[in-house]
Amino acid sequence: MAAKPILYYFDGRGRMESVRWLLAAAGVEYEEVLFKTAEDFDNLIKSGKLMYDQVPMVEMDGMYIVQTRAILKYIATKYNLYGQDLKERAIIDMYVEGMRDLNDMMIYFPFSLPEQKQKILNYILERATERFFPVYEKALKDHGKNYLLGNQLSWADVQLIEVILMVEELKSGILSAFPKLQEFKARVSKLPNIQKFLQPGSPRKPQEDETTVEVVKKIFKGEDDLFLQHM
Repeated sequence: MAAKPILYYFDGRGRMESVRWLLAAAGVEYEEVLFKTAEDFDNLIKSGKLMYDQVPMVEMDGMYIVQTRAILKYIATKYNLYGQDLKERAIIDMYVEGMRDLNDMMIYFPFSLPEQKQKILNYILERATERFFPVYEKALKDHGKNYLLGNQLSWADVQLIEVILMVEELKSGILSAFPKLQEFKARVSKLPNIQKFLQPGSPRKPQEDETTVEVVKKIFKGEDDLFLQHM
C-alpha cells in the first residue's frame, strides 16, 4: 500500500489549502507536518528537502514536490482531474489561473494593514463579481452541463468551489446575481468527497484570524505589509 502524501506547511490555509481541496476531491487521505515556529521551518530548510527554501511542499510518490502549481498539476493528473487531452488541459489552466489571481488576493487579505483592509476588501469583491464570476457563470450557462468542462469533474471545478466559499466568507449573498454558480455550488458541495471535506473536524482550515497571522509572521519573519509586498 502506497504511503500517504505528507503536506509540509503552517497550520493555516495559505497556498496549501488548494492542495488539501484537490486531494480531498480525489478521495486521497494525507498527513500533515505543521510547523509552529521559525525553528521548525529552519529545520525543514536544513534537511535539504526543500527546493528554493519555500513551502508548500508535498512528499508524495518518493518525491518532495514544491511550487503550488507543480503540486496541483501532479495531483490533478494522477487522479484524472486534468482533462482528457491537451485542449481540455489548456482550458483548465486558463480557468485555474484566473481563480489563482482571485485566490491570491484573499490569501493575503488577512495580512493587510488595518487602514487598508476596507479598500482591499472592496477591490476583491469588485474583481470577483465583475471580472471572474461572470466568466464561470457564462461557461456553465452556455453548455448547460454540470461542470466547467461538461459533465466530468476537473481540477477547475474543485478550485472554483474553494474560491466561491472563500468569497462568501467575505460577503454573504455574493452569488445572488449568479444563478448558475449557485447551482454549481449546491451540486459540487453534495459530492461525497467534497461533502466530507466540508464537515466540521475535516482537515479543511478555517479563515486566518489575528492569532494565525501573528504565528505565520513569526515563522516566516514576515513584515506587517506582507499582503502589499506580494501584490
